[in-house]
Amino acid sequence: MKGTGPLKKIVVEAESNGTVRGFVGEPQVDLPLKGDKLDVAGALGRAGFLTVIKDLGLKEAYKGMVRLYTSEIAEDLAFYLTESEQIPSAVGLGVYVEPDGAVSAAGGFLVQSFPPADEEIIDELIARIEKMPSITELLRSGKDPEQVLEMIFGKIPFDILERQVPVFRCSCSRERIERVLISLGREEITALAAEQGSADVTCEFCRKIYHFDREELEQMIAPIR
Repeated sequence: MKGTGPLKKIVVEAESNGTVRGFVGEPQVDLPLKGDKLDVAGALGRAGFLTVIKDLGLKEAYKGMVRLYTSEIAEDLAFYLTESEQIPSAVGLGVYVEPDGAVSAAGGFLVQSFPPADEEIIDELIARIEKMPSITELLRSGKDPEQVLEMIFGKIPFDILERQVPVFRCSCSRERIERVLISLGREEITALAAEQGSADVTCEFCRKIYHFDREELEQMIAPIR
């Protein structure tokens, strides 16, 4: 998500195995609360774009883009799914940040309607979701994902197909960072070696710093024609 606000952007990568990583453009942004909630829309900005890139195992990745709708994460994801992927969707997200900055609760739900759509069921789900407490309240009260689903679906039966525990895990490595440096080209790497004598590259996701000394930079140059 890229916006005109002080946060500038939110970048998230998620894998099918439940691992996730992300970063924001300006992590030091601190805005007053909007009521009792974080002012996400104010931080991101009211204008901008949400871009989704999916690796579906095809020749090229799928890419979809929409303008920011409200700059609230859940609402914009629901808007994207409905507008770009043509899948009517309800998205609820919540996070509770303690006074010391620690996150004590975070989670959400995604409910989608696939064809053929049953309008009565959709209307019932919408009505139930609208009457529910916020997802943050539910999480802080100790509700687990299954209990949240029960509140959403009511008497509509559903099956649990899989359980996964999402974890933060960065996929950066020295080898990947080295490939990024090589992509700069012979001239740029030669200049780094000559002018600075080394290079430090910081992963934007996990903030790990990778150091490459002059000898390592010169070794990178050798195979580049």
